[in-house]
Amino acid sequence: MKILCFILVLSAGFFARSQRESPKIIIGIVVDQMCYDYLYRFEKNYSESGFKKLMNEGSHLKNMHFNYIPTYTGPGHASIFTGTTPRKHGIIANNWLERSSNQNVNCVGDKSVIGIESSPLYGSSSPHRLNTATVTDQLKMTYPKSKVISISIKDRGAILPGGHESDGSYWFDYGKGTFITSSYYMSKLPKWLQDFNQNNNAASYASTWFPLLEKDAYSANDDSPYEKILAGKTTATFPYDIASLCKTNSSLQPFTLSPFANTLLTDLAIIAIEKENLGKDEYPDMLCISYSSPDIAGHAFGPDSKEIEDIYIRLDLELARFLKSLERSFGKTGFVLFLTADHGVVSVPQKLVDDGEQGGYVFVDQIINRLRDSCESRFGVDFILGQTNLNIYLDHDLLKRKKDSVNINDVLALFEKELLNIEGIEQTARGTELFKGLESNDHLLQMLREGFDPKRSGDLLLILKSGYLPKSSLSLNPHQGTSHGSGYDYDTHVPCLWYGSRIKNTEIHQRLNIIDIGPTLLGLIDLPKTESMTGKSISAILKP
Repeated sequence: MKILCFILVLSAGFFARSQRESPKIIIGIVVDQMCYDYLYRFEKNYSESGFKKLMNEGSHLKNMHFNYIPTYTGPGHASIFTGTTPRKHGIIANNWLERSSNQNVNCVGDKSVIGIESSPLYGSSSPHRLNTATVTDQLKMTYPKSKVISISIKDRGAILPGGHESDGSYWFDYGKGTFITSSYYMSKLPKWLQDFNQNNNAASYASTWFPLLEKDAYSANDDSPYEKILAGKTTATFPYDIASLCKTNSSLQPFTLSPFANTLLTDLAIIAIEKENLGKDEYPDMLCISYSSPDIAGHAFGPDSKEIEDIYIRLDLELARFLKSLERSFGKTGFVLFLTADHGVVSVPQKLVDDGEQGGYVFVDQIINRLRDSCESRFGVDFILGQTNLNIYLDHDLLKRKKDSVNINDVLALFEKELLNIEGIEQTARGTELFKGLESNDHLLQMLREGFDPKRSGDLLLILKSGYLPKSSLSLNPHQGTSHGSGYDYDTHVPCLWYGSRIKNTEIHQRLNIIDIGPTLLGLIDLPKTESMTGKSISAILKP
């Protein structure tokens, strides 16, 4: 069931050289929703052994950006580990409208597989929609005895980094509170993970979340009108009795937005290295870790909240603990680690508005209804198939049937005229123009082109103004919480830190693209780029 995307042939001399110089284990850490400025905004409360250690003793790439739209979790993880953009790897969003079924599909959803030791709603997932090879695939193709393990709370955070050839990709089951996988990878969980799940799970880790530090240590206030109030709470303030909130919500969602989920994932990473014997032979192994909880909390509370500040202070301690474990097991030169993020986040738009800055909301469902009315009024037919992720999909079959009386360009022109008069919309782009792939001097348009897939994207794509978010008029408390997805710096500028074997102690200020990470990883273990990679190796961070 695994997909072999390429054939790689290496000479015996090249093989021996890469074996000799490769680190024993490569660690790839993705923090879901980490803005670059978090490195400095919360720095005073960081330890010396976590983020600061990576910043001060490794390579600090200070101007790393995503070079496509939309900046979501699925595309972010895919781009980091494939070394290319959605235009090639096909993961255009977390979900999109599939024309053949007229249904939204998840980027890793796969009805052909079943969950392994999962509850009914979770587990049917695989990388089958990922169109290109990952760094981890290339590693496995070159060294079949190498191991690749990937873990995350989110399924997409584990599956996409692990690629098609992962030895084990494990994610969180919201029904059971344990880690699961799918039949794409194996028929049963390894014994060590079964044992881990028995004692290390949401029920055993859920506790009351108090601020870690004294009140005056934080820069953010606790009580803010811009944060979502969790069911079971009357205010968005500490403390959070996570076990009680899970019971009230009949869901483990409150656990996943707490720092305790990060602790659980760190413990899983440490035990996976031990039980899978990673880094113990001459073949380089790779462990991919994606910390999802900062994103889940960030959507609810926003980047200016005390909750997010506390989560990152605690995540720093998890990172320090993990680094200590790595150095104890492999020494300082036996591993290499990189840390980055899959996207940033915008401040809560309502806060921007109240502070006199540009920002606001575009209620997309109302806009689509308006376009449907205009379409019927002008052409006598509604040609809109659906909308998702600011992509408007037209009904191509209906257009074919009406081709003698209606031209698709006339429909698009009608929509464009109306959309550009709506507050918050910066510009629109037709799918046919994006498909041509022509270079553009318009930075945002070029980014949109890099995120476009003609088989999966819409016919008309929207770009919002800076500070604006798409919302539904049916959203509960739409002016609380926040999101991401744009091509503006608050969403594209993320940390990128490297540490360990063959990594220089340096700072790089040059603007770099997230797709450069993949080629750099391959350069680190002396493997050539895959044909699909469009990024460039950041050779300045590598020792000779």
